[in-house]
Amino acid sequence: MRILIRTSKWAIWARRVGALALPLVVIALLLHRGHNIDSQDFMVVEAIALALAVLAVFMAVVAFVRLWFTGDQGWWKATVAFVFGVLCLAPAAYFAYLYVKQPSAPDVSTDFGNPPALVTFVEARFVTPDQRARLESQFPNARSRNYPVAAPDMFDAVASLVDDRGWEVRLTRKPTGELDTGEINAIVTTLLGFRQEVAIRVTGATDGSTVAMRSTSLSNFPDFGENGARIEAFLLDLDNQVTDMLRNAGPAQQSDNG
Repeated sequence: MRILIRTSKWAIWARRVGALALPLVVIALLLHRGHNIDSQDFMVVEAIALALAVLAVFMAVVAFVRLWFTGDQGWWKATVAFVFGVLCLAPAAYFAYLYVKQPSAPDVSTDFGNPPALVTFVEARFVTPDQRARLESQFPNARSRNYPVAAPDMFDAVASLVDDRGWEVRLTRKPTGELDTGEINAIVTTLLGFRQEVAIRVTGATDGSTVAMRSTSLSNFPDFGENGARIEAFLLDLDNQVTDMLRNAGPAQQSDNG
């Protein structure tokens, strides 16, 4: 006598839903990073995909319970569905953690009184004294830098770091003299495909130059502290580069004087 072993419908449908959720998450992300869909459409598709991922995990858990008691087939299908759902939900959980840990800072500048100008239109964001104090506390190294380096040479160092990071430069104006001002504006695409603008101003003075920097989100999506962290990381690298420039210039100047 032949015994018929059924396959759990919960497992079948869980796998189908999970197999739909994962490609939706990945394809929407790739299209958004490539600027083939706008941010609003991206967020709608991602919300649908995450809802499907939750449903897939729920159905897989129900399937596991039923399979345990009924002895039906479908363990593999339920497992695949569960894995697909977790793969979709894990990044969302990570960004939710970042959102709680690192409050959003959509517009961070090393000079709030006179921030470097943007080339992209962004609705005015007014930073209150309390907000400024919070940002300065949150990003203590996001401060304008004064260097004993002439503005044209300082601009070249800044431009080199921007190029190394692969940012999409939209405007560049090099200082024509030691007392002139130069600007660089570039667009940065985040991991999720949202765009942020970086503006850097190099102002010449008789004793060197001042570098001011600004990083601004071009959407209302939380930045997870990326703007402030970007400024701190860039200026730290710039500090190191200027240190190397001055160290290398020292022996050369001594040789010229000798």
